[in-house]
Amino acid sequence: MLIVAAVVLVVGVVYFFWLRHIEFVKKAAIVLREFFFIAYISSTVYLLLGIIFNPLITLTQVGSLFQGHGLSRDYVSYEDMGANIKLAVIASEDQLYPDHDGFDLKAIKVAMKYNKRHPNKVRGASTISQQVAKNVFLWQGGGFLRKGIEVFFTFSIEGLWTKRTILERYLNVAEMGPGIFGVQAAAKKYFNKDAKDLTAAEAAQIAACLPNPKRYTVKPLSGYVASRYDNIMRQMNNLRGDADVQEIIR
Repeated sequence: MLIVAAVVLVVGVVYFFWLRHIEFVKKAAIVLREFFFIAYISSTVYLLLGIIFNPLITLTQVGSLFQGHGLSRDYVSYEDMGANIKLAVIASEDQLYPDHDGFDLKAIKVAMKYNKRHPNKVRGASTISQQVAKNVFLWQGGGFLRKGIEVFFTFSIEGLWTKRTILERYLNVAEMGPGIFGVQAAAKKYFNKDAKDLTAAEAAQIAACLPNPKRYTVKPLSGYVASRYDNIMRQMNNLRGDADVQEIIR
């Protein structure tokens, strides 16, 4: 975020003292200003609509169609998701979810140290809120630009949406298999049942695939999912008695 801000500042200074006197650049700057103004207004409206509605479609879902994976999804209400899958994704993806304001600073520091020692094996530290910001408003992949915009949207949804709303959007739009989006579609595909009827073990298997749902498959059960979902179930048992977690998942 700081790098993005620094680049914007440098570009702004260069434009003000030099580039704005070039007619072509001046016209391009006006077009860009209008574009960002429209994008800002549109994103604000989208944020407000997100308080009540799930997104009509996301860039990731569009990408799945173009890549030939299809699009299988079935948005369901928060009440129809069941407690097990809510608890499973918190245990798997973001155990401090009830307590943070969008970012797990300790996890970020640990990931940065790990990535510095292992540059070819990058570890992420995204919270559920950050993943919702990416999945609902942005695109997959890294890069400073997307990360910088992700920070803005993460702060925005944490300020405007409730924790329950953020988790509901996550469970409805997250990819849980090639072309499979949302917990209801995943539950039907893998276990032929509704999301609210998933057992703890079934929910843990779905949660285990989330880091890379195209590679870590639930059916057939990949080695990664098989080795990880038992640990997720143990973490679910540890978190089950947490009052703040219960307030969110009930």
